[in-house]
Amino acid sequence: MRLLYPWFLFGLGAVAIPVIIHLLELRRPQRMLFTNIAFIKEVDLVSTRRRSIQQLLLLLLRVLTVVATAIIFCQPFISGGEKKAASDVKGRSIFVDNSFSMQQEGVGENGLFGEAIEEARILGQVTRVDEKVRLINNGNALLSPAVFQDKIDRLKLSARVVVPQLGKDDFKGGRESLYLLSDFQQKAHTKKWLSGIGSKERVFLVPLVGRAASNIYVDSVWVDDAFVRMRSNVAIHLRIRNGGSIEAQNCPVKLFLDQRQVAAFRVTVAPMQSVLTVVQVQVNEGALVKGRVVTEDVPVTFDNTYYFTLQPATAIRILEIGNEPVAKQLYENEPLFAYKFAEPERVDYAALRQANIILLHEIDAVDVGLRGAVGDCLKRGGSVVIVPSAKPGGHNSYQLLFKSMGLPGVQWETRMIVPELREVAMPNAQQPFFREVFGAQPRAATMPRAAPVLRWSRTGTDILRFRDGESYLAKFEVGAGHVYVFSAPFGQGYSDFLSHALFVPVMYRFAMLSYRNEQLPAYRLTQNAVMVQLPADGGRGAGHELGSEASFRFVKDSVTLIPAQRVVGQEARLELPQGMDTPGFYRVQRSGKLLTTLAFNQDKGESELAAYSAAELRALIGPNRPNIRVVEPGANNLGLEKLQAEQNGQPLWRYFLIIALVCLLAESLLVRFGGRIRIATPTIGAA
Repeated sequence: MRLLYPWFLFGLGAVAIPVIIHLLELRRPQRMLFTNIAFIKEVDLVSTRRRSIQQLLLLLLRVLTVVATAIIFCQPFISGGEKKAASDVKGRSIFVDNSFSMQQEGVGENGLFGEAIEEARILGQVTRVDEKVRLINNGNALLSPAVFQDKIDRLKLSARVVVPQLGKDDFKGGRESLYLLSDFQQKAHTKKWLSGIGSKERVFLVPLVGRAASNIYVDSVWVDDAFVRMRSNVAIHLRIRNGGSIEAQNCPVKLFLDQRQVAAFRVTVAPMQSVLTVVQVQVNEGALVKGRVVTEDVPVTFDNTYYFTLQPATAIRILEIGNEPVAKQLYENEPLFAYKFAEPERVDYAALRQANIILLHEIDAVDVGLRGAVGDCLKRGGSVVIVPSAKPGGHNSYQLLFKSMGLPGVQWETRMIVPELREVAMPNAQQPFFREVFGAQPRAATMPRAAPVLRWSRTGTDILRFRDGESYLAKFEVGAGHVYVFSAPFGQGYSDFLSHALFVPVMYRFAMLSYRNEQLPAYRLTQNAVMVQLPADGGRGAGHELGSEASFRFVKDSVTLIPAQRVVGQEARLELPQGMDTPGFYRVQRSGKLLTTLAFNQDKGESELAAYSAAELRALIGPNRPNIRVVEPGANNLGLEKLQAEQNGQPLWRYFLIIALVCLLAESLLVRFGGRIRIATPTIGAA
């Protein structure tokens, strides 16, 4: 037998109290009256003997009561049969999986999360004074049993749950035991995670088994083109998946844009399979559209709504620099484009800083200022189209431009005296640049002819080639932007590309591909940060204001969260704060002004309900890791209660309490009825 609080043994000194009372009781004289003094001697002997036995019994009962009471406060127990003694473990850490997947139904009525809470309460009932409790969900702080129970009662389901990385800073192994209460989803608890558990860490895995169910959720939403046009059909692709273990039949799905329902249909999805649906919608206004995909699927409902946004594209800003415009009529007739033309000597550098695409058309020479502006455009993700000049006087300036952009191996054709026109080969319709540009092409089509003045090494992506395989138009990745280089001028005698039917789709593709919508339709609450595109003047003028710690905020309804932030150029990197765990639409504000609205959803891995059973966990752990144990809770938590008995030993204080109560009862009965015991009177013979 072991004692948790051995210093209460000093209470055994209270045994002296009934002993002193007994001694004082013996010294007190008692007067007895008799009618016949003939029997005084024999009656006195009998009464004294009876009174002595009664006093000894009372003394014994009182001493036992005091001893039993003192031992009760010492909390006696019999050590469990674990290889590692319970007294060697100085604390326990408890992790309750409060991810959304714990919403599924379990054996009980409260679902898996309710079962985990009840089991955590059992584990949090510490019975030793030297044992400490941690609730890892709320950090690594030591908690008293009362505070622990309060923290457990306040725990709620959350979209941002980090599974403890055993062997790292989340859990300091050694003198503490770690209990993991979870459904052990296969998406979250991988084999690599299990193999990361150290050999010194004492870990108990408590798997909670959910009932078989279907779970329809939206895996992803996307559109074919990031350039969303107003009052034009937009194809929204919806990938809907069943993350459950049984088939979902005729599940209703509804699509909303703002408050307007635009589509409704039903899907039947097999377990762990997906279906793809395309819905045609129209965006009638230029403002950002808040979209929702709502499924009606029970009992797992946390992922029944998927949030996304559609941002109608703004006008693409195009700046052509050259001696005369060649794309003016092409771009000015289309409201999608904001076109400007400037001569090399009269370049508007403010327009250069805002341009999505810069077209350098046969400039005689590229000066230093223009070269720097082109580099800035590429850094912010813009596009540059270079049509070289045939005049040899500006070749050196072009070489400096190519060098500044990091284009290697660009050489000028110096041996050509008379331009030799060569035919361009038929473009490949499967190439991403020409995707959805061509319809049914004729087998034999007349292609443009050109006389190249530039050559380069095969470091870029060829868009158009001559029939001999040499490149006519190539794309190079430079920084965050794209550089398109023609090998021949557009001028007469060097090319007939301007008059060819291919000119319009190629120039349109330059413009369309230069547009970048940095905002994604949806984000996940589990990612670390998001990038927000700032207005054109966002990095200038108000730069100090942008860099302040309180300038950016996430606002959802009445909740305001301040993220860690960093501004680089035209982008702001905003880290998702810890308290941001509710799916929905969040307004991004800067100094009180609305920048944009972002849609956030829970991690789609939470919707995959496939989990490890207790047998599968044991198989993954293997027989050579005795420090890891799988405990099945069982009905009415009998498994955990058995584990508690093994860890803490068998408590004995209840038995000593019964002994103390029995002694008190016996003492009361002896005092109450002990004086009524009849003594047999001896027979007196005749005189």
